[in-house]
Amino acid sequence: MTEARLAIGADDAGFLLKGIIEEYLDELGVPYDDLGVDEPSAGSGPEPVDYPDVAKAVAFGIRDGRYDRGILICGTGIGMSISANKVPGVRAAQAHDAYSAERARKSNDAQVLAMGARVIGPELAKSVVKAWLGAEFAGGASTRKIAKVDALEAQGRRAR
Repeated sequence: MTEARLAIGADDAGFLLKGIIEEYLDELGVPYDDLGVDEPSAGSGPEPVDYPDVAKAVAFGIRDGRYDRGILICGTGIGMSISANKVPGVRAAQAHDAYSAERARKSNDAQVLAMGARVIGPELAKSVVKAWLGAEFAGGASTRKIAKVDALEAQGRRAR
């Protein structure tokens, strides 16, 4: 398994699964930085922590080179994935099975794995994380496709 500089974050809906994944990362000996939330009710308190805020912290950490990869967890994984993908240069993939997680890395060079705590159980989530961490970008024909994704992103930025 490749050792990467890893960031992990969750909103209040993903808090419990984030803790389980952190314990699993500890078992695997994978270092990580926890970028939030710190308690399960953080999103419903006087200062809510919304998933775009957590996704921003992880995605900008990747964009700025502080991290190689990130794991984001919310209720479905959808909001985290959409939010992280708004940061130029970041590719986030929502995955709830090991094959999709592996392909997210091998074919799409996804630096961010998004999961939904309300749609995936702890043991399956661990296998998804393991598959994603164990995979590397395969290059080949995927290199051309990723270049097109990057060009599309650049074109979208110019259009604004």
